[in-house]
Amino acid sequence: MLQPRLVVAGLSGDSGKTLLSLGLIGALKARGVEVAACKKGPDYIDTAWLGLAAGRPARNLDTWMIGPGGIGLSLEKLHDADLIVVEGNRGLYDGMDVQGTHSTAELAKTIGAPVLLVVDATKTTRTLAAQVLGCRVLDPELNIAGVILNRVGTLRQEKLIRQAVEESTGVPVLGAIPRMSRSDLLPSRHLGLVTTGDHPAAIRAIEAAAEAVAASVDLEGVLDIARQQTLAVEFPKLDLPRAAAPFRAAVAEDEAFCFYYRENLEALEAAGGEICSFSPLAGEPLPSDCDLLYLGGGFPELHAERLAESGAVRRDFPRAAREGLPIYAECGGLMVLARSLRKEEGVFPMAGVLDLVVEQTPKPQGHGYVAAQVMRDNPWYEVGTELRGHEFHYSRVVGGRDAERAVCELERGKGLDGIHDGIVKDRVWASYLHVHALGAPDWIRAIAPSEIKVPERRKVACRA
Repeated sequence: MLQPRLVVAGLSGDSGKTLLSLGLIGALKARGVEVAACKKGPDYIDTAWLGLAAGRPARNLDTWMIGPGGIGLSLEKLHDADLIVVEGNRGLYDGMDVQGTHSTAELAKTIGAPVLLVVDATKTTRTLAAQVLGCRVLDPELNIAGVILNRVGTLRQEKLIRQAVEESTGVPVLGAIPRMSRSDLLPSRHLGLVTTGDHPAAIRAIEAAAEAVAASVDLEGVLDIARQQTLAVEFPKLDLPRAAAPFRAAVAEDEAFCFYYRENLEALEAAGGEICSFSPLAGEPLPSDCDLLYLGGGFPELHAERLAESGAVRRDFPRAAREGLPIYAECGGLMVLARSLRKEEGVFPMAGVLDLVVEQTPKPQGHGYVAAQVMRDNPWYEVGTELRGHEFHYSRVVGGRDAERAVCELERGKGLDGIHDGIVKDRVWASYLHVHALGAPDWIRAIAPSEIKVPERRKVACRA
């Protein structure tokens, strides 16, 4: 694979990676370049922003969660793009251990991509040259091909930094973005950036980023780096299982349920599934004649009152569970299947499929990679199955009997209680763990009726 690609990395979180990535995508698209986008790591929100800017779904690349085979399959889906822009996460070398394992730098080397390093110029000049030089020296195998200065205050500051970086490191400075109010452009809340669906002017924010980058970055220089310095890479082939027969998967998709990996939905379709999307917030009923209900994560805590009044949540979900419809719920889905959701504003009744009381808190209860092993028999995963994924939740289970039904023990992560995750009740799976399909073929086998594992399924007609 020798498709031009570029990794946008930073010295830390909040260094300007997302602003630069969105701006590059928008500015290059305005010049007629077909750009595809990816996000390093398990992040849903930045991925949605990148996809909106590119005009096509963005993808998640993660060396720990999906491995080289999954990364290769994801990049293969973008074969028609002129350029792939990959936004890194955290600092360039920040990984899972002191060696920086599974860092943005490791991903860049895995995909043979040159790195465009964005650095925050706030209240500094020559010190930035030392930081860039340190990044070059730390791993000589990594190709740091260009530097972008961010939050530059004056032309004099830009000139001093540019000269210091280029003379001390040999890395060209390809742009200097002036100081601008990121909080107005890309506001944040408790799980990161405001989602594209909840931002009042998401398209305008991307346009503003594109205008800033077009005015201050050498776009031709950036393109030349991607075209001339991308290395050929061969990825191992990854084959995903198919279902024994076609099936219909009902997928809740709205502001409350918006965290789905694009690859998971594609894997369902590739396995023979038909995706039937519906919005519980909009009052839409569970689609009829479905074989599976998939409830992803999102922001149920922000829409608790409307969910408590939703016919799909209060009527369709409990009935489907009683009638044996397989229900697979992650994080926000777990919260909605609970008996109630407790917030500062009050207690809101949810579906009651699970006897759980969930409490929303002001601080994160679980954040990061998760490694779990299935320890008890269940209709979804075989005992001994290892699951890798991630979690990011401000809620916790504070009551109810069904937390005792967890079938997984955690090797890493917080889950339900720091030890367990994966509640199974009849044909319901609910966990804080988000699994990526390309890193877990067992997820496809579990969630779709497959040739490898065919759980007894009962098609349920769900009527309004």
